[in-house]
Amino acid sequence: MNISRNFTMEEMVHTDTGLPNEPGQREKQALTDLVNNVLQPARNILNMQIKINSGYRSPAVNTKVKGSKTSRHMKGEAADLDCADNAKLFNIIRDIIKNYDQLINENNFSWIHVSYSKGKNRREVLEFKDGKYIKLQ
Repeated sequence: MNISRNFTMEEMVHTDTGLPNEPGQREKQALTDLVNNVLQPARNILNMQIKINSGYRSPAVNTKVKGSKTSRHMKGEAADLDCADNAKLFNIIRDIIKNYDQLINENNFSWIHVSYSKGKNRREVLEFKDGKYIKLQ
């Protein structure tokens, strides 16, 4: 099922863990909001494919991948992204889209984490390096 021109619900809920990963209606709406307010606008500007490494995670999937106990992934409000130029994608989200809750440069742009929470976005920018989160903004 397409959420937008370039993103599907299937890719937003995909997991390689083998565990059930079916979001409820609230989580599906949050994924739709994330795609339409952050991911698709970023894709339009970037003009290259964005791969979703991890979107929605059921509590069991989140535990299996050692996610945070308070991970926004479990609410459908976060995604880990990868593309041919992660630094450029990061800068587009931070400097042009500006409508995000949290944006994290993971391990020198190995991937990017972004979250969006309808009406509650902090615009917090972090870097994860050497096992620590460093607040940049």
